[in-house]
Amino acid sequence: MATWLKKWTPEDEKFWDETGSKIAWRTLVVTTICLIMSFATWFMMSAIVVELPKIGFNFSTKHLFWLAAMPGLAGGTLRIFHTFLVPIVGTRHIVTFATFIKILPCISIGLAVMNPETPFWFFMVLAFTGGFGAGDFSSYMPSTSVFFPKRLQGTALGIQAGIGNFGVSVAQFITPFVITFAIVGASQTANKIDPATKAVISSSTMWLQNASFIYVPILFVLGFTAWFTLRSVPLHASFREQLDIFRNKHTYFCTIIYVMTFGAFSGLAAAFPLLIKTLYGSFPDAPNALSYAFLGPLVGSASRVLFGFVADKTGGAILTLVTGVALIIGCVLLVGLGLLTPTSVEQFPMFVGIMLGMFFFTGVGNAATFRQFPIIFGDNPRQAAGVIGFTAAIAAYGPFIFAISIGTTLEMTGVVTPFFWALSVFFVIATGLNWWYYTRRGCEKPS
Repeated sequence: MATWLKKWTPEDEKFWDETGSKIAWRTLVVTTICLIMSFATWFMMSAIVVELPKIGFNFSTKHLFWLAAMPGLAGGTLRIFHTFLVPIVGTRHIVTFATFIKILPCISIGLAVMNPETPFWFFMVLAFTGGFGAGDFSSYMPSTSVFFPKRLQGTALGIQAGIGNFGVSVAQFITPFVITFAIVGASQTANKIDPATKAVISSSTMWLQNASFIYVPILFVLGFTAWFTLRSVPLHASFREQLDIFRNKHTYFCTIIYVMTFGAFSGLAAAFPLLIKTLYGSFPDAPNALSYAFLGPLVGSASRVLFGFVADKTGGAILTLVTGVALIIGCVLLVGLGLLTPTSVEQFPMFVGIMLGMFFFTGVGNAATFRQFPIIFGDNPRQAAGVIGFTAAIAAYGPFIFAISIGTTLEMTGVVTPFFWALSVFFVIATGLNWWYYTRRGCEKPS
């Protein structure tokens, strides 16, 4: 099967109805399923690190935050490269290769957790490779944007990004389940420790390697499926030609705004399990972090899917403005109500409720921004695709920035309150940019 399509004119209604629609929707289905696995493998370490101390790994809280952060560092860096791949190698090759390469960290991390003597530095390397899946977003999404006509781009991108984001919840939801029975490898003894006395309260059997091994056969199937079903749109451009997006100021404004939406979504998702454990884990009857952590990404992913359709109707800028205001309020409430410095576990439900509200609005903002960007760069579809990829690349540093900043803040001050104050200031700046350039009456680029 030839890789490159000979003709692609989705704005031509006759072409779209007779040929384009079928190919575009098939591509969306396959790449979206692959993207779910990309996000799942990207965030599997955030679920695994919570369990490591139970099975004998002597890592401090700071070490655990670093391990949760490393996939984010890899993700942002790899997304920069993925941004420029679609016009060079095409959708078919990108998706196939990116799917197969994720098998490597899944096997490696599974082997490492089976040996409590695995050194921290080696875990850091493996955690970095766990970010292979994060890079995919910055090639899959630009690819999708060129398969669809402008009138459907908000819907298509919302579906792909939103459903793809469910991979975060998949990793955090299935981990507590799959580690309870044997699949491959020996079991580990998991000890529940009393936070006050450090004594072992109870013990259970665990197969933590399952949390990464489970994805291996799925990735094999998806890799072959991608190769035999996908084609590539002819958008040929060299790397040098694609650098023209950096001469446009709106590339940088859009990046700041998307860091507010997806950066917050991914950053909070990576840090949420450890935040729960750190803030509320020392109380009697402390909540199980992984029993709640998956809810945040789940809510954010669902709202991203739902509001892709809304953004097509209302425009993206106004929804992004609402998102920014809601995130500022969320930070203020977390600090003002003392939920980041709790005195009892009774504050936990309100903490989770506000966090879920913030996740909801990050999903709304993610859908809105991806409706905005093709409009802002509407005169050049190739540039629009490049900006989508680049903004997603920078925002993918969210897990790294959030996890490291929270861990460092905890080490220096003993609380996470300063981080959330700083986060609210950033939200104010990003929201102001969105209002000035894209929302207010007479703005430069209404979108």
